[in-house]
Amino acid sequence: MKPEQLVYGMVTAQKEKLLTIARRIEPHLTEEDILQPQDFTQLEHNPEFRYEEGCLHGMESVLAAMRHEQD
Repeated sequence: MKPEQLVYGMVTAQKEKLLTIARRIEPHLTEEDILQPQDFTQLEHNPEFRYEEGCLHGMESVLAAMRHEQD
């Protein structure tokens, strides 16, 4: 497996984890809803959600850097 594929898989898994956490807090949320957590007070102030969101952003940054290096 190529490193980019590995990181992409990690990003995908983290997105699913984040959605699971979000739905535990607000069951009706969609994938698009969690892109704007400030619209949902319970997400905005939930430390577990915010931590996992930060992990996702870090993984996405790594993936973007890897793709940039390929160009």
